[in-house]
Amino acid sequence: MANILFMRLAGPMQSWGTMSRFTRRDTGKEPSKSGVIGLICAAMGIDRDDDSNADLLKLAQAAFGIRVLRQGDMQSDYHTASNIAKAEKGTKDTELSTRFYLSDADFIAAFGSDDRGLLERVQAALKNPVWQVFLGRKAFVPSLPVFLPDDVAIVESGNGLAAELGAADLLDRLGVTPRHKPFDAPQRLVVESENGSEIRSDVPVSFADRRFTIRRVATSFIPMKGGEKNGTLSQPVVS
Repeated sequence: MANILFMRLAGPMQSWGTMSRFTRRDTGKEPSKSGVIGLICAAMGIDRDDDSNADLLKLAQAAFGIRVLRQGDMQSDYHTASNIAKAEKGTKDTELSTRFYLSDADFIAAFGSDDRGLLERVQAALKNPVWQVFLGRKAFVPSLPVFLPDDVAIVESGNGLAAELGAADLLDRLGVTPRHKPFDAPQRLVVESENGSEIRSDVPVSFADRRFTIRRVATSFIPMKGGEKNGTLSQPVVS
């Protein structure tokens, strides 16, 4: 039976880029698998150069999914970097870059693995991190704890990651109340699936060398009711 670990990723700013490294830095609409594993590695004290770490390898193989509580707004800002290598010899004093981020977004992330001990080690590290955890960039700190209460953070399930993330009672079980009231907007699920129609290159092979491999994901939506139309927080539709 598979075990599933749930996390909360909420903050005023988040950035989960997967396609750019130079003067234009992108962000995905949801947290990337490599970005969340990087957060976990920081909490566990796994060094960037330790590509053969057993827990890192198991996390890369674990199923990963996201439930979007609030997508947030995509914004951009400008940065300057110093001593940037030129195409020819030498360096230039400054380089201007445009960097995108999600403003005021809120997600539930989940990992599914047969190794419950791995998920328990991750949960313990999130509660007492070795290094600072952040939401894609070091300056982007969480506004809420990334860990959930021990009694609900890890569950055993035979239903699969998508079913558990999309469960109508999940937010109640996790004690999660969205801070914003959506206008009956469906909540998006983006879950790793071998039959998924979309390919994403965000499975870490080497953080030191910035090498990643691909996975397939499937996107679906959870119908919601309530919200600001009747003055209550939105709740999943229960058929």
